[in-house]
Order: sequence, then C-alpha cells, then structure tokens
Amino acid sequence: MNLEIKKSQIPNAGMGLYTHQLIKRGEVVVEYKGEVITWAQCQKRNDALEGVGAYYFYISDRKCVDALHTPEALARYANDAAGIVRIEGYRNNARFEVIKGKPYIVASRNIKPGEEVFVAYGKVYWDAMRKNGFDPKHKGTTKKLEPEAHGHHLVPKREAKH
Repeated sequence: MNLEIKKSQIPNAGMGLYTHQLIKRGEVVVEYKGEVITWAQCQKRNDALEGVGAYYFYISDRKCVDALHTPEALARYANDAAGIVRIEGYRNNARFEVIKGKPYIVASRNIKPGEEVFVAYGKVYWDAMRKNGFDPKHKGTTKKLEPEAHGHHLVPKREAKH
C-alpha cells in the first residue's frame, strides 16, 4: 500500500495516515506493527507512562502489540473521525481486524487517493476517555487500561479489571 504520514485533518489529533492510491472496501490497509507483549506488560507500561499515552492493540491477554516505540509503524497514525472531536463531513472508512493472529486496519468502504484513513476506536474507548478527563488539546490519557469487550482496542479506565 502506498501510504503517507502527514498532519491530520482532525484538529489537535497530531499526525494522520493517508493513502496515495485507491483502497477498495475489504482490502487490508496496513498491519498494526510494534513490539509483541502481554496484557500485563501493557498495564505496567501504561502505569509507567503516567498518562503520556500509548499505542497498544489488544489481541488477547497473552498477545498485545505496543507501537509506542515504533514510530515507523504506519497504522499507529490512523485517527478516529468519530472521536471526541467530530468534524462534519469526515467519517471512519476503516476498521481494526485480527487476521490469523495479527492486527490490521481493513477498509470498511472504498478509500480514495489522498484521503485520510480513519478507523473507529470504539464507543467504549471514547466514553472512558471522556469519563477520565481526556483533553484533546493536550492529548492526555489516563493511568489504567483494560481491553474493550470485543478485544481489539484498549479502553482507558481509572481501575483495571482483574
């Protein structure tokens, strides 16, 4: 896939992921790459970050991908058009999917050349972010995380589920 990182169209979202070629609905956009660690390691790392933020992709308790220290991992730059700040005219065009044990971003509709790739983080994720005082202007997060019920994203929470 011919992808590029540049400033997101979403205010205060930082960088975004863009395509230079047509990506058809159902096609893999990019693999979510990073260090493969356990869920327990994700929680420990998140505690150490003290709210700085993370790029975790939860697959199972024994397998998560941490892209924090992998800035070349393109998938980590995909933003959510339906997040805290919604911009009229922008909508998500991709979804997270686990294929053969690996995390990917897959097009949920055709994505035109020059378009930013937007992927839903999930309602549970954003509800938790709001509850814990996430400020999109400062990109702050919370200290504890737990996996969302359907297992692809992490949900920040003040108290981790045990």
